[in-house]
Amino acid sequence: MYIKASMDLIQFIRRCPSVFHAVDAIKAELKSEGFEELVEGKRWNLKKGNKYFVARNYSSIIAFKIGEELDDYSFNIVASHCDSPGFKIKDNYKIEANKKYVQLNTEKYGGMIYSTWFDRPLSVAGRIISKNSDLFETKLVNIDKDLVLIPNVAIHMNREVNSNMKYNEQVDLLPLYGIYSEGTDSFMDLVSSYACIQKENIISTDLFLYSRTEPAIWGENGEFISSPKLDNLQCAYATLQGFLRGKNNKTVSVYCCFDNEEVGSSTKQGAASTFLEDVLNRINGNLGKSREEYLCALASSFLISADNAHAVHPNHPELSDPTNRVYMNEGIVIKHNANQKYTTDAVSSALFKEFCKSANVPYQNYTNRSDVAGGSTLGNIASTKVSINMVDIGLAQLSMHSSYETAGIKDTLYLIQASEEFFNSRIEEKSSGVLSVTK
Repeated sequence: MYIKASMDLIQFIRRCPSVFHAVDAIKAELKSEGFEELVEGKRWNLKKGNKYFVARNYSSIIAFKIGEELDDYSFNIVASHCDSPGFKIKDNYKIEANKKYVQLNTEKYGGMIYSTWFDRPLSVAGRIISKNSDLFETKLVNIDKDLVLIPNVAIHMNREVNSNMKYNEQVDLLPLYGIYSEGTDSFMDLVSSYACIQKENIISTDLFLYSRTEPAIWGENGEFISSPKLDNLQCAYATLQGFLRGKNNKTVSVYCCFDNEEVGSSTKQGAASTFLEDVLNRINGNLGKSREEYLCALASSFLISADNAHAVHPNHPELSDPTNRVYMNEGIVIKHNANQKYTTDAVSSALFKEFCKSANVPYQNYTNRSDVAGGSTLGNIASTKVSINMVDIGLAQLSMHSSYETAGIKDTLYLIQASEEFFNSRIEEKSSGVLSVTK
């Protein structure tokens, strides 16, 4: 079962060369399960027992299943993100190097390990906005071939390459596209060809580099999985599967996958936006519930923020906390931070541990070293818009923000099973400081 879950994850990642393709892949899976697509700019007519989803900016998506017994209801929510650090191609993309080479002009998106992008096949994927008559339409494109490469400088010309190398984003990280030829510019011809639209209809683009290195299962006993974009497509995929499998008629089950976590979430489609709040309010209104009933529902609601975590590094165990250490294949990671970079507290940790125990899934506790500032994720950001009990969790991995990351073969299935158990459950606030979990 572990192998199948990981192979299915690999197939999902292969379909997601950009954040837009990730949302498209999620939409396709939801449609195959009978979910109805909604549009934010149209009125909604929601019914109990039905399943829906809505996308914003084609890069964030929220799906939900409405229970049939909602006299006294709550929301069960999982949230993850589907963007990854990388390089965005600028509008005026062509750089002619000494009239011998053609490079693509790029800028970085998010924080990445630069060295992992060198000397490997890359390509380009994203979205195109085209104009047909008076309509502006989104079209996804993936140039499905080895297209560009960022070459290293030879060690003979840079003797410091292995000693505290500092890369300049405008100089060292530009991808080589082709050989210069006077008067030619084939890149947009290639883009329009793969998108199957006329080049003159392309108005604007959001195009990104992506790694062509194939995912792999490896290790002495096949215990590891390596792939581009494990952070955070592994959590996005696993929580989606748990969401699809789980059911509780006394809740509204909600699946969220946000864009722009890697750059702070402060966009119209990020976790800091009104997207989740808007959807929950519209669900409540369509159910004929009052504002008072909405606030009561939030008090019994729960959100799992799922974003991968740092496993102990085999070469540098000293970088991890002395006692709260996590390892690949040893279960779901519950993240803690006294300064609330993670939203986990004693209440939300206890509830999540209960879901893991009920699903027979192992869990681990993670904190950063006290003298090391850790990263944040989307949970504490989302809580500023929708204030409910939340826990931050993830799956242990190595090489976070590398172009090729590594995780454990067992952990995808663990998160699927724990997420399913969560969606099968109902949390209810009985009185101040007293919560119950039922099915």
